[in-house]
Amino acid sequence: MQPASLVLGAGTLILILAMGVRQSFGIFLTPVSMDLETGRQVFGLAIALQNLLWGLAQPFAGALADRVGAIPVLIAGAALYIAGLALASMTTDPLGLHITLGVMIGLALSGSTYVTVLGAVGRVVAPEKRSLAFGLCTAAGSFGMFAVVPGAQQLLDSLDWRGAWVVLAIVVSLLVPLALGLRPADRTLTKAAGGQSLGQAIAEARGHSGYWLLTAGFFVCGFHVAFVATHLPSYLSDQGMPLHVNAWSLAMIGLFNIFGSFAFGQLGGMYRKKWVLCWLYLVRGVVIAVFLLLPVTPLTAVAFGAAIGFLWLGTVPLTSGIVGEVFGVRYLSTLYGFVFMSHQVGAFLGAWGGGYAYDVLGSYDTIWIGSVALAVFAAVIHIPIDDKPLARVAEAKA
Repeated sequence: MQPASLVLGAGTLILILAMGVRQSFGIFLTPVSMDLETGRQVFGLAIALQNLLWGLAQPFAGALADRVGAIPVLIAGAALYIAGLALASMTTDPLGLHITLGVMIGLALSGSTYVTVLGAVGRVVAPEKRSLAFGLCTAAGSFGMFAVVPGAQQLLDSLDWRGAWVVLAIVVSLLVPLALGLRPADRTLTKAAGGQSLGQAIAEARGHSGYWLLTAGFFVCGFHVAFVATHLPSYLSDQGMPLHVNAWSLAMIGLFNIFGSFAFGQLGGMYRKKWVLCWLYLVRGVVIAVFLLLPVTPLTAVAFGAAIGFLWLGTVPLTSGIVGEVFGVRYLSTLYGFVFMSHQVGAFLGAWGGGYAYDVLGSYDTIWIGSVALAVFAAVIHIPIDDKPLARVAEAKA
């Protein structure tokens, strides 16, 4: 097997497991809140902390992966992921939930998901195929959502939430042997010599206005996906939808994001990525607005999952692709890590803000409307981004 194929194959399997389990947490909101006798804000804050710590730790995990390789970083993340799920299954109060599901798994995700995997893939894939490869990796994370969420729902029905999290911890342990498939990318990294330092790369990105605009746009993406993934099942329950409809709405997000991520990865190789991002955010706002205007039925719930799923993480191959094109791939994990940190700050506000709005206002309406406005904002700020490769990168390719 060619090194690029091996790394891409291992990376996709890693993301199927890591992201599939992570995206299933939304279906646990209601049973955990009822069992622990807390409001939805408590579980929402745990997921918000998870997203925030995932983001805050991401640049450091990315820098470590750029320095020592993806394998040790990913194995450490997997170990923390397993411990977080196992201990979360034994928690009896909000503090325990926040430490395990929030802090521990948040830190675990920084080493076991997109930034680490995309950095490894980017180092071994040819530049002209990079956008498509990133799209395939993103689609893998979405396939994990489609494959894992219904299974997690069955575990929840059969074992209760504590037993389900123990089983999911065992599933996550498969990340450790899969990490070894990233070895060719780590060998490529150790062979790289000379050139730009990490500090120089960060300073270069900091002085690029397009990097800041890209970072602001990804904040919006994080807000959208965390709010929907965390609160959509409970929102649908409030509208009288049965539990299986809620689970399948989330599953449709995962299923259609497989197609969407692959499609946007291809589009990113055919057109300027910033224009594709503009349209993606704009259409996402339209989809949310239409969902709010229509009556909530099993059909509209599942259709919304499919539509928002197609647009779900198509931002990842496009955003990471722009970072790689403009700044090169030597420090892709680090530079994309900072962009992803903004995504997770948005995710913190989306997950926590949804629970706060519900507990204070008694509905999710304000957050839904704000999501539409943010989508329009994100579409507009991508227009002035300068996405041409820096002279240093262009000369290296020549």
